[in-house]
Amino acid sequence: MSIDPSSIPSFGMPSGGNQGGGKPAGPPPVIVPDQALVTQLLDQMQLKHVVDEEGDLTAPWEGFRVYFMFRGDHKELFAVRAFYDRPYPLERKGEILDLVDEWNRETLWPKVYTHTHEDGVVRLIGESQMIVGAGVNLDYFVTTTANWTQASVGFEQWMVERLGLQDEIENEEGEDGEPSDEA
Repeated sequence: MSIDPSSIPSFGMPSGGNQGGGKPAGPPPVIVPDQALVTQLLDQMQLKHVVDEEGDLTAPWEGFRVYFMFRGDHKELFAVRAFYDRPYPLERKGEILDLVDEWNRETLWPKVYTHTHEDGVVRLIGESQMIVGAGVNLDYFVTTTANWTQASVGFEQWMVERLGLQDEIENEEGEDGEPSDEA
């Protein structure tokens, strides 16, 4: 399944400015975001989402999941964390680290790192964070969250391209995008 990051609406575009002709309405309010606001944003983006057993909001894609989490004693830290399901053997960790370093040098978010499981399988995790406990501009929060989500999707596509996995993925799917029975 191919994911088009441009299909996720960008809330960072200017809204057309002042339409009343008078004074600008002023800056958007400063809010302390919560899970209800993020749920509203995901609904506006038309993204499927669920709340997991730990109470974190999760948007699943084929091959990875994006979590929207509030952490800290007073939920003052907001994080968007992507867990990528593709396993890499330990022998390829050096190659994967080189690619992750390239991504981290050339992009702002998500910052991606490896996690090596006890069985020697290497997986990737992407993460972006902001402190929200003292409040944050509503437009900034919405735009940043949407962009972090879009970038998490973009990283998956970037890895597929960099590793030349597109043919392998297409062979695993049938004509209609469903998994092939020929495995």
